[in-house]
Amino acid sequence: MRGALALLLALAAGAAGAAPLMPWPVPGGVARVDLETAQRPEAVRYQGSPVRVSAKPEGGWEAIVGIDLDAEPGRHTLQVDGAERTFRVRAHTYPAQHIEIPDREMVTPPAETLERIRREQRTIRAAYRSRAVAAHPRLDLHHPVAEGQRSSRFGVRRFLNGKPRNPHSGLDLAAPRGTPIEAAEAGRVVARGDYYFNGKTVLIDHGDGLVTMYCHMATIGVEAGERIARGQPIGTVGATGRVTGPHLHWSVVLNGNTVDPELFL
Repeated sequence: MRGALALLLALAAGAAGAAPLMPWPVPGGVARVDLETAQRPEAVRYQGSPVRVSAKPEGGWEAIVGIDLDAEPGRHTLQVDGAERTFRVRAHTYPAQHIEIPDREMVTPPAETLERIRREQRTIRAAYRSRAVAAHPRLDLHHPVAEGQRSSRFGVRRFLNGKPRNPHSGLDLAAPRGTPIEAAEAGRVVARGDYYFNGKTVLIDHGDGLVTMYCHMATIGVEAGERIARGQPIGTVGATGRVTGPHLHWSVVLNGNTVDPELFL
C-alpha cells in the first residue's frame, strides 16, 4: 500500500512539477474536503482548531485537514462558518517496529526527570499549534536532508526494549553526524532547545497551521524568533536525545496533528 502511494506521488510530481498534496484520509494522513462553496469561508475548524483552506484549480474551495494518529475511523466533522461538513477517515494499520536502546533511562526515565519531560512536552505541543506566521506555504516541501536514507517511517507502532510506546510521529532520515539540515519551507523559528527525548530540536511555523520539527541535531544554527528561508541550513544531523545512531527525526504538523511527512515530499 505504501509503495503504491509513493509511486502515485512520484508520478504526480513528474506530471505537475510542484505536486499538489495527495489526499490520504487515514489516521496520521491528510484529507482534502470539498467545501462546496464559491466564496471562501471565513472560518473552518476541525476538532476546535483552524484548518488550511485552499482554492481549487477548477474553482471553489477545499479544506486541507491533518488527521491525528489516534483518530477513530469513520465520519469526522468540520465546522464551516457555523455549518457542518463531514468527511470519512479510513482505517489503516501501521507496521510494528522493535528497537533496543542501551540507555534504559531513555526508555523508562527516572522520577527526577519527569517534570522536565512534562515541561518540554508542553512547549512542543504549544509550538504545534503556533499561528505566529501569516502565510500560505507550499505543500511540496523541501527535503531537509538531501542524502538522508529513510530509516524509520511515520506511524510505526514502536516497542522499545520490548515495551510498547507511542507510535512514531515523524520520518527518520539517517545520515552521517554533521550532515546539514535544511528548512522544509520558509517560516519562523517558534521553539528550539535540548529536550530529554528529542535532543537538540528546532520547530518552525510556516503559516496556515503547518509546522515542521527537526530532532536529534548535533548543532542548532538558528535562534528562536528568527525568520527562515526555504532550504536554509538550520543545523546538523546528530545523535542527541533518545537515539540508536545519528539521524534526523522530522515531523510535519498540520492543524496541530502530526501527519506523514512523505505525503509532502
